[in-house]
Parts: sequence; structure tokens; C-alpha cells
Amino acid sequence: MIWTSETKRVLVDNGALVNILFHDDFIKMGYTDSQLTPSNMPIYGFNGVESKVEGTIQLLMTMGQGSNTSTQMLNFIVIKATSTYNAILGMTSLHAFKAVASSYHLKIKFPTRNGIGKERGDQKMARSCYVAALRPDGIGGSGSPH
Repeated sequence: MIWTSETKRVLVDNGALVNILFHDDFIKMGYTDSQLTPSNMPIYGFNGVESKVEGTIQLLMTMGQGSNTSTQMLNFIVIKATSTYNAILGMTSLHAFKAVASSYHLKIKFPTRNGIGKERGDQKMARSCYVAALRPDGIGGSGSPH
């Protein structure tokens, strides 16, 4: 959960140096551009294409269920780009949560006050995001930054 919005399509990319929130989803969460801190930092996708940064924002993010949750304040870079994902969580998020991600198991584990918290990925959702990213219309395609 990012702020008060439950997000279903989050890519955990332990190779990404930043956390990214896509502008359309930022607006759907009820935020406005006036809440962004201006930034002139360029973001480049894996193919070298630059995406314009709209700004940055700090948001609370909670992972886990029941009594095994952890909440951290994270910095997100907001960009206008099409993507099959709502957000991309990079190394900084994993470090903040002291989390270990397993792409094979589609699972993240992290320490909480009450034991080990877990977030499970959804195989069907992961597959649909992957297929959508490969579509020739470019939604979530090669311009998605990492």
C-alpha cells in the first residue's frame, strides 16, 4: 500500500537505483502536481531513452499483512510514461524495509516487530504485465525507465 492506495501492479527491480511512480497513478491516488517537489534529474530507461521527471514526492508505504507489517517513508520520482505497472520499487525501497526479494518465488520477506513479513506476487498479474509490456502499441514497452 502506497499512502492510502492499494497498488496491485508493482515491479520490484533490485537493479533500479530509484523508486518510480507513474503520473497517471499518482493522480488516481488523489495527488496533484502542486504536491511534487521540482526536479531536473533525468531518468533513462534500459534502452537509453530519457523520461522527463515531473517531480519527486515522499510517501508512506506499508508492506505485509496482519501484525507482520512494516511502514517506511520512501522517495518516489514521478514521471509521465506509459507502463503496465503502477510503480517500480528499486534498491532503496528494499534497503529501507531490509527486504529480500525472490523473483523465482514472487515473494518479498522483511523483518517486522512481530516476526517476518511477507508480500506475495500474483503469477497471473505478473504474466499479464509481461505480455502487455511486449505489445507493439508501446504500453509499458521499451520506454519504461529503470
